[in-house]
Amino acid sequence: MSTPTKGQWSARAIPGATFTLHVTPRARRISLVETPEGTFKASVTTAPEDGRATAAVAELLAHALGVAKTRLTLVQGATSRHKLFRLDE
Repeated sequence: MSTPTKGQWSARAIPGATFTLHVTPRARRISLVETPEGTFKASVTTAPEDGRATAAVAELLAHALGVAKTRLTLVQGATSRHKLFRLDE
């Protein structure tokens, strides 16, 4: 598991692209890794209360893509561990 550096996945920051993530809240450390299936596993230390874990995942994904977190839109999974984000223009 690893924490991506800022803009590490900037080549994937294409407007309209979607990102499927499996989230683990209350993890020991923050990480974001790509699975062989092309999805991502995100681990965040925040609790899944009042959308805090979802906000932390959005911030982590935006950091890895090198974009502002306001460009990411949660399409599915507001209260689920399986989330789908879309990168807006």
